Amino acid sequence: MRRLFTSESVTKGHPDKICDQVSDAVLDAVLKDDKDGRVAVEALTTRGLVMVAGEITTKTYVDIPEIVREVIKKAGYVRPEYGFDYQSVAVITSIQEQSPDIAQGVNIGGAGDQGIMFGYATDETPELMPMPISFAHKLVRRLTELRENGTVPYLRPDGKSQVTFEYDNTGTPVKATAVVLSAQHDEEVKMERLTEDLRELVINYVIPEELRDKDMRCFINPTGKFVQGGPVADTGVTGRKIMVDTYGSFARHGGGCFSGKDPSKVDRSAAYMARYIAKNIVKAGIAKKVEVQLAYAIGISEPVAVNIDTFGTSKYSEEQISRVIRKVFDLSPRGIIERLELLRPIFYKTAVYGHFGREEEGFTWELTNAVKDLQEAISG
Repeated sequence: MRRLFTSESVTKGHPDKICDQVSDAVLDAVLKDDKDGRVAVEALTTRGLVMVAGEITTKTYVDIPEIVREVIKKAGYVRPEYGFDYQSVAVITSIQEQSPDIAQGVNIGGAGDQGIMFGYATDETPELMPMPISFAHKLVRRLTELRENGTVPYLRPDGKSQVTFEYDNTGTPVKATAVVLSAQHDEEVKMERLTEDLRELVINYVIPEELRDKDMRCFINPTGKFVQGGPVADTGVTGRKIMVDTYGSFARHGGGCFSGKDPSKVDRSAAYMARYIAKNIVKAGIAKKVEVQLAYAIGISEPVAVNIDTFGTSKYSEEQISRVIRKVFDLSPRGIIERLELLRPIFYKTAVYGHFGREEEGFTWELTNAVKDLQEAISG
């Protein structure tokens, strides 16, 4: 039975992603000098303004306005004619310390909040991610690359992608049937040139010919011009792109965002651990695809539940796999932090192009170094 599935991604100049990057840049600044710092920071941006609010408990000093300006600069808002730029933006902060009621549970190694986290892996791509979100990220990364290296000089920082893949009756992705690509641009560029450039230099460059349906539809800036973008055109808030951050809606989501939260918050650390477990299960050949659910109670170190769904792709029972997971992995917040080495300033770069499927330095939850332990435990 033919089935279509669609995922999206956004560039680092998208308003919501500016806020995610600000939140994680603040977190990195704290962790750089204070590994015991507690951070729960969110940002909001609109025309000419960024507001940063939340809780920070630390022994170091963080210059939040300077961090905000640097993030905006790196995102590409460097020209006043964009209507939003790093030099003129106003920055408002409202920061307090973490509640002592929460801290008393976290300080003894418990979870910083209740929460439900999901991790997912599938063998349909080399990075063990769903194909639609994988290509959606690649499209916006390519868009940003062409802007930053000057190949397409009229591009501006904001942009979005959306990719639809057809799956066959075995659940295998076979071809891309539709692509939506929206790219902010300078006023004077002709739409004919933009359409041709983005089709050839982005869409056809990223999606191999063998994966393109012969009738694949391409919608490039489908409303016409896209001159006004970023926070001038749309308000941004931390945590509004959680499906972009994870699996492109392919897997379930507990609802909590990642950015701006230190690893004591299981919203982030346990979601990373669930992905790490899922990826190693697939890499170990235990299942072709798997979704891992971890649930925690505030102040309690061990998860209150571990749930597995292999979608009928494993010869082992899901109860058996759940027992193996508890045997092989320390699922306490402290154990997760130690295993994945999360008390490092590595989070700013996770805030764009997804937190998963990236085999880059610092993305320890993408390692497959638990394969042997899982294979031995499941066979024993």
